[in-house]
Amino acid sequence: MDIILATNNAHKVEELKRMLEPLGYTLYSQKEKGISIEVEENGDTFEQNAYLKAKAIYDLTGCAALADDSGLCVDALSGAPGVHSARYAGEPCDDKKNNQKLLRAMDGVENRAAQFVSVICYIDPQGEAHYFRGECPGEVGFAEKGAGGFGYDPLFMVGEKSYAEMTGAEKDAVSHRGRAIRLLADYLR
Repeated sequence: MDIILATNNAHKVEELKRMLEPLGYTLYSQKEKGISIEVEENGDTFEQNAYLKAKAIYDLTGCAALADDSGLCVDALSGAPGVHSARYAGEPCDDKKNNQKLLRAMDGVENRAAQFVSVICYIDPQGEAHYFRGECPGEVGFAEKGAGGFGYDPLFMVGEKSYAEMTGAEKDAVSHRGRAIRLLADYLR
């Protein structure tokens, strides 16, 4: 089955393809399909934003579409940056600035508990939306660690390792997106 990924984020495309293509699905990025839209993510929840993106691609193509909306929810910051994770430090999106702003916000904070959340909206070939939510508990580190990953990966600690210190397989096994993808894969079987 062919699925179009409703994202312009090359890192998300790489992760989603790495997890779903071995299961027999052919995934295409927007770029591979010649789609250059950027959907405004103005929803109040991960579910709303994922739906907005998947629905836009489905409406344009009539093909099955998949969108992920994800973010880091920090307990001490009342769930921030949450749905605003990508733009936490303002426009244009900048991972380094987001991480620096988060470190400043967490300066002197003892409770560093956080969750990465991923909601996948899959719109099937008939246009029906299906949602899959994955969460990964962890903590905000005191400094960036590791050279891999993207976004808040260098700051998000699961045990002794940051997401950015994990291999792709290690991250997929524990991550929020990995958990959501496994739920989606179970549904698609």
